[in-house]
Amino acid sequence: MQMQSNRRFFETLIRNTISSRSYYTNRRNKVTLYSKISPLGNPSVRLSPELDNWVENGNKVRVGELQRIIHDLRKRKRFDHALEVSEWMNGKGICAFSPTEHAVQLDLIGRVHGFLSAESYFNNLRDQDKTDKTYGALLNCYVRQRQTDKSLSHLQKMKEMGFASSTLTYNDIMCLYTNVGQHEKVPHVLTEMKENKVSLDNFSYRICINSYGVRSDIEGMEKILEEMERQPHIVMDWNTYAVVANFYIKAGLKDKANDTLKKSEGRLDNKDGIGYNHLISLHASLGNKVEVLRLWDLEKSACKRCINRDYITMLESLVRLDDLEEADKLLKEWESTGNCYDVRVPNTVIVGYIERGLFEKAQAMLEDLMEKGKVSTPNSWGRVAAGYLDKGEMEKAMVCMKAALCLCAEGKGWKPNPKVIAGILSSLGEKGSIEDVEAFVSPLRTVIPMNRQMYHVLIKAYIRGGKEVNGLLASMKTDKIDEDEETKMILSMK
Repeated sequence: MQMQSNRRFFETLIRNTISSRSYYTNRRNKVTLYSKISPLGNPSVRLSPELDNWVENGNKVRVGELQRIIHDLRKRKRFDHALEVSEWMNGKGICAFSPTEHAVQLDLIGRVHGFLSAESYFNNLRDQDKTDKTYGALLNCYVRQRQTDKSLSHLQKMKEMGFASSTLTYNDIMCLYTNVGQHEKVPHVLTEMKENKVSLDNFSYRICINSYGVRSDIEGMEKILEEMERQPHIVMDWNTYAVVANFYIKAGLKDKANDTLKKSEGRLDNKDGIGYNHLISLHASLGNKVEVLRLWDLEKSACKRCINRDYITMLESLVRLDDLEEADKLLKEWESTGNCYDVRVPNTVIVGYIERGLFEKAQAMLEDLMEKGKVSTPNSWGRVAAGYLDKGEMEKAMVCMKAALCLCAEGKGWKPNPKVIAGILSSLGEKGSIEDVEAFVSPLRTVIPMNRQMYHVLIKAYIRGGKEVNGLLASMKTDKIDEDEETKMILSMK
């Protein structure tokens, strides 16, 4: 679990990606190729027909525009569509692919189809297209899929060909060791970069700092941070200090964490909502409620508009600080913003109530969502049901579990807690009416297969209600559930 937690933090705080909070707008409402393609967000919707139609209608297709579209689709993680545009551009001969275009396509093939397909594409390239760019793209594919042997073998080829002199190449290898949990090898890569006079960037230092932090080597982490701060070509960033602060928090070094968070905030662009979110979350981990509220006010005034992710982060922080009253107020504020509905926003507060044993409040929130026609999750209803069961409030547990079962799509996703189901069925078996038992078993059987306990509960209810059970016994046989001693004992009650 600790390794997974560290990996999640690594992915969110030190990955070398650019996130954007902006949305595409066409101020003049002029129809462009991008405006035709951008709304087609469903991966199953093909873009080629739209591209072909654009050309057939006499419109010009410019290489630069297609490249910008590919770049934008990649940034929005629409890799299938980006690859389709790239392949269409190549197939139609819009331009002769240079190593740069081949590298982009190779990267997209790796993301969509995996490293083997990327490897095949690379092997089929002409020798003049096998440059540092395409070699680097294939290395990135191996690293992304954690192919350690292939990555290191490919790196050796790059070294032999003189293609391993870039910062990105070494950063990839450090990412590889981080992703496979071999954190102790990361500093050696950094040392090799220095020996080979490869320039270190912020990401190089940050990933090395992370490698010491996950091993609880605070002294080693601080040495790398101090070295980074001394570099004249490095402009310190909020992200690095946030990584360091996180490890100070895990080590229980509260004062150092607070000092580092001040440094992080000092380097934060005042319109960087992602940065504010990270700092808010870290201050919440320290119990700094005043700082959490101050940063939230700064974020709201600096950013033109707070998106759902911002509200989720703030609500999670308030729940962590045990301030559910403030969380309720913020939830009402979110409802008035006009942001699109996202079940994760109210669910953050619902989970807060559940974790504190306030099941009535959690249930009231879930019922309010239903009354408003909003989506809720079966998992939340199921957790409330489990809470009621532990308190011995069987009727309430049954109501909430029935709501969970009715929300769950047939045979997909969420599965109910077996302990809760067994407890409810046991209670129904003792005193449930035919109507009550059938009302519970009917949605249950769409989520889990009929089993012996479910049949036994139905048989007991039928016998109590004076209803014939031969049909149930036949169904048991069809489901290959034999009559056991308990079945015979129940039948003897007739």
